[in-house]
Amino acid sequence: MSDIETTTVSEEGYACTSQVGDFDMAIDATDETGPNPNAALVATYASCFLPAFRVGGQQRGEDDLGKLQIDASADLDDDDDLEAIRFDIYVEADLSDDELGEIVTRAEDICHVHSALRDGLHADITVHGGAF
Repeated sequence: MSDIETTTVSEEGYACTSQVGDFDMAIDATDETGPNPNAALVATYASCFLPAFRVGGQQRGEDDLGKLQIDASADLDDDDDLEAIRFDIYVEADLSDDELGEIVTRAEDICHVHSALRDGLHADITVHGGAF
C-alpha cells in the first residue's frame, strides 16, 4: 500500500476534483472553478515551506517566530511550464539576516516539496524579519 493515495476526477472540460484523504481540492487548468495546476503547486510548496521554516527556527532555538507569511510568485516559460519560483517570507520575530538565513537553510532540508522539485525550480527565498 502507498503512503499517499489520491483520486482525481474530471467530469468534463479541464476542471478536476481531487480527493486527498478526507478533503476535496478543486483544480482547473483554465482558472475558472479553482486554481490551475501550476498555481496549486506553488501554493502547496509555500504551504510545506512555512511549517518547515517554523520547525527550522525551533531547531535553531527560536521557539517563537510569531506570525509567518509567504508571498509566492512564479514565472512560466513559453510552454506554460514553471520556470522560476520566488518566496518572500515575512517573520514577526526581529532576527538578524544570519539567523534567518540559518532557518531558511534548515527549512530547505525539511520541506518535502522542496526536496521533490527538480533542480533549478527551488524557490528563490527572501525573508523579512520584524515584519508585523
